[in-house]
Amino acid sequence: MARALPRTRHRGYGSAMTADSAPAEYLAEFVDGPLEGEFDRRALVGDGSEARIGMVAAVDGLESLFWYDRIDEREVAGELRARFRFDPSDSDPVEADEEND
Repeated sequence: MARALPRTRHRGYGSAMTADSAPAEYLAEFVDGPLEGEFDRRALVGDGSEARIGMVAAVDGLESLFWYDRIDEREVAGELRARFRFDPSDSDPVEADEEND
């Protein structure tokens, strides 16, 4: 007779969080490129911010993928903040459609 393996409890992403704990997050600031001046609240990766972020945004009604690289990170008023610079070489081109202008 075959023995069944013991059942293990499935642990999801939220299993370590309690009602009183705040999610571990940081504030990303985009200093240039198509998202210049924008901020995005993001989940921490390990103990810090990501080194590179891919962001999807609509430009002239078309969704484009933009890559940003972290410049630095610092703590401001007890909150981790990271600044990101646009990487045009890996991003979708940002060109005005002259037919629609």
